Amino acid sequence: MSHAPDPFKAQAELLLCRLPLRDKLSVIAGEGPWSTKPLSSIGLRSMTLADGPAGVRGILWDERDPSACLPCPTAMGATWDEEFVEILATFLAKEAKRKGVDAVLGPTLNLHRSPLSGRHFECFSEDPLLTGRLGASFVRGLQRCGIAACPKHYVANESETNRFTIDVHVDERTLREVYLWPFEQAVAAGAWLIMSAYNSVNGRTMTENQLLQEPLKTDWGFDGVVVSDWGAIRSTSASANSANDLAMPGPCDYWGPALAEAIDSGEVLLETIDEKVRRILLLAMRVCALSASHENTTQETFELDGRSLLREASARSMVLLRNEGKLLPLKYGSIRKVAVIGHNALDTQHQGGGAAQVVPTRTISALDGLQKAFSGIAEVVYCPGRRDSTDDSLRPIPLEQLRNPVTAEPGSSVEFFDRVGRLLSSESRATSQFVWFGPPLPHVGRIVINTEFTARSSGSHRLAITGLGSNRSAGSYRILVDELVVREDVVQTANDGSPSALASPTWVDVNVQVGESVRLSVTYEPNAACRSVAITLCVQEPTTTDETTKAVAAAQEADLAIVVVGSKAFAEGEGYDRKNLALPDGQDQLVSAVAAANPATVVVVNSGSPVVMPWSEQVPAIIVAWFPGQEFGDALGDVLLGRHEPAGRLPTTWPAAEGDVPVLETAPSSGKLVYSEGVHIGYRAWVRAQRKPAYPFGYGMGFTAWKYHSLKLPDSIHAGENMIVNVLVENIGDRSGSEVVQIYLKRLRSAIDRPSLWLAGFTRLIADPGQQHWVNIDIDARAFQHWDTQQRQWANERGAFTLLAGGCSEILPLQAEVVVE
Repeated sequence: MSHAPDPFKAQAELLLCRLPLRDKLSVIAGEGPWSTKPLSSIGLRSMTLADGPAGVRGILWDERDPSACLPCPTAMGATWDEEFVEILATFLAKEAKRKGVDAVLGPTLNLHRSPLSGRHFECFSEDPLLTGRLGASFVRGLQRCGIAACPKHYVANESETNRFTIDVHVDERTLREVYLWPFEQAVAAGAWLIMSAYNSVNGRTMTENQLLQEPLKTDWGFDGVVVSDWGAIRSTSASANSANDLAMPGPCDYWGPALAEAIDSGEVLLETIDEKVRRILLLAMRVCALSASHENTTQETFELDGRSLLREASARSMVLLRNEGKLLPLKYGSIRKVAVIGHNALDTQHQGGGAAQVVPTRTISALDGLQKAFSGIAEVVYCPGRRDSTDDSLRPIPLEQLRNPVTAEPGSSVEFFDRVGRLLSSESRATSQFVWFGPPLPHVGRIVINTEFTARSSGSHRLAITGLGSNRSAGSYRILVDELVVREDVVQTANDGSPSALASPTWVDVNVQVGESVRLSVTYEPNAACRSVAITLCVQEPTTTDETTKAVAAAQEADLAIVVVGSKAFAEGEGYDRKNLALPDGQDQLVSAVAAANPATVVVVNSGSPVVMPWSEQVPAIIVAWFPGQEFGDALGDVLLGRHEPAGRLPTTWPAAEGDVPVLETAPSSGKLVYSEGVHIGYRAWVRAQRKPAYPFGYGMGFTAWKYHSLKLPDSIHAGENMIVNVLVENIGDRSGSEVVQIYLKRLRSAIDRPSLWLAGFTRLIADPGQQHWVNIDIDARAFQHWDTQQRQWANERGAFTLLAGGCSEILPLQAEVVVE
């Protein structure tokens, strides 16, 4: 459990006694978008909290303070490697120190309940044990460096549709065994913060929900701070009387003077406020925010992007799903010409959208990396292939296509005016994605972005803006091209109210030739004062009917075709769920056409979530690369040429068809989303429904092959006792590699509605060709237990359990029985 040293708690108690009520109320609510309130009287500085799980954003969310961009958490989940995840979290802690951040808002411990979830990529896996163990490693990696981890979003926050108002109905046993279990493991690892979610659970919004007290603070002994998700506090007395300790962002209209009145009237007890302050002071001591002598040293210098580490992380997370004829790794000398095909090769999606998004120091696209990897080996030609002309194909304008008219450098000029037209300030920006928090926004009446757009192809280009201001206020957007007003719309914000949920685009079609430039001016006028604004300049480039024909011709002439398919900009992100599991923009037809033209075709899937692949049997090799972080291109070259094994294993089940998915729904009905499947999610649901996925949970080929020889375990164990399982595994391939040895449990005859199969333990091993290894796998006593809703405690069902060992949830060649006595 998470227990602080007694001196810290004693010191917090002494400081608490010195604080008047007004100071106590100021401490429990934020001062700004990302900071807490300082108190000079006790030597308390402001603490900075910042997203996110795949990079540390810091206070600024733009290119002026860039961040390292790691592979998304689902990619981390695909490593099945607790030690490596801890290393990545330690790197994030160094990034946090460099940016003056005290707490990183992560890891995300929600589960892959449905592959349609908009933030699927931000979660580790569909399994509570795997998620919990990786999450605990993430917590340890951050906090051993003095940076607070903040596991989120507590709890049952597995979809984005109507995320502020959705009411999740889930039974107590399912909560305890599935959705709370990862958070319990994070608390056991010592988490200093937990974030309460926007959604309701069983009729009560989470910032007012009893689950914050029990089991979090009572059963688990959590002594840290519960911080609200940003804007999730929606009441005064009800939220204050709950176990939510810190309201973010600040100022919070529901706490402060309104809370002081509730205390005066007796609706909220002073002791309740004291408990919140006590926990916040304890957090401040843990991150060295109390007294100048213990302040964090933000001047420390660390490597900015850790490129070799992030490159390795991307390669480790890639999952090889198919490798017919051992096409991969590629053989040197056999390839003279390579056709790289697909828009995602050039416009690679390195990360998902929303709060987890950062502005990277650099990005290496698939095309960049492959051109570098094959330099001196083979000629590389690129064809984008087919892309449908829809608004959904909009993407942020690449920086190299923008020119600042003031500085003549790549980028834009931005001016801020007040409501009477006076210039407040101006900026030169090297980006097409703008996010502003705080001042001078409350005084801004107009924002004007000026740039010059240069076309890289000829034809009709759709230039667009998409974005919103906070506080759910409407605002008008206007686009001018060469000083002509060509489009003017009033755009209502999305129902999310955060900068990551983008409103419908305002656009104009412009006919330009390759290399031609046009002056582009964008004006946004908010209807009311706002605290945050997000604006993205987007483009949809012209498409021609012969693009697929060109791609097929290039594939025919090449020794190897590499097709990079996947998500498009804004397809996966915060505030919305996916509409379906299909690849967009005619990519399925493109793959089939290329595969028919060249039998040596490798498909690389660049998405954060599962997609259906109707062409999977038509191509010899498939690699899932996820949202792979900034170093993707180089890592892909490493994998294809055999410099690094694609060592990942699927942390979530991939279906052959959307209709096969047992649990799919993300949208509420009459405000409610019922988790009617209970404990049967992910691979558990697939096994129970007797449906066969395209690729099962835990699956991944790597570059070698494995044989499972023997399994050793005790004949019996006592109820509540941990167990060690020994598995003899041999590398029977022709090169070194790694394997994830997985242990599952099942019970054929049970009085409990158990899953048909559930993960009980795992470990990763590395072996050379011909080597045999005995691996030891710890099985926690909890693996055999169930939550007894009558006794409200963990219980054991005595008798025989079947233990199975293998390389994925469907391939389990070894099994034995153990009796729980």
